[in-house]
Amino acid sequence: MLLEIAEIPASKQKKHLEKIFNNWKGNLDQVDDVTVLGTRF
Repeated sequence: MLLEIAEIPASKQKKHLEKIFNNWKGNLDQVDDVTVLGTRF
């Protein structure tokens, strides 16, 4: 999934990842600690 969104702007990547995470998390307040780090080369 990360490779699929690698070429789009970082702001759109963030929104996409938030949407996927929230869909996965469902109605739970917190599933676990999650960290996402992005870099540009």
